[in-house]
Amino acid sequence: MKTISPIQSWINGKSVTATIFNMYVIGGVLGSSASFYYSLLDSDLANVAQGNLTMSGEAYAGWGNDDEYAWLWAASPEVLNLTITGDYVPPTTTTTTTEAPVETTTTTTTEAPITG
Repeated sequence: MKTISPIQSWINGKSVTATIFNMYVIGGVLGSSASFYYSLLDSDLANVAQGNLTMSGEAYAGWGNDDEYAWLWAASPEVLNLTITGDYVPPTTTTTTTEAPVETTTTTTTEAPITG
C-alpha cells in the first residue's frame, strides 16, 4: 500500500477523504497484459473508491518485474491521477498496563497488663 495526497470522494451523501492507495494483480495474459484491482482508502482503511485497471502495450512491455513501475503507472495522470507520497506504514499502538495497588491490613493486638 502507498500513501497519497488526499483525494475527496462522495459516498452516500457524505464527503470522504482517501489517503491510502492499494493495488494488486488479479490476472492477465502472459506477454500481453496485466489486470489489477485497486482501492482508495481513508485513514481507517475503509474503502472510498475501487476498480480494475488493465496494463497493456508499451506500459506492459516496460513493467518487467519492477513493482514500483506498476505503482507509478497506476498513479500516473493518464490512469488514476494520484500523487504517491510514500509507503504506507501501519500505525503502531502501545498498550500500558497499570496494576491496582495491593491493599494490606495490619492488625495490632495489645494485651492488658497482668496484675497480681
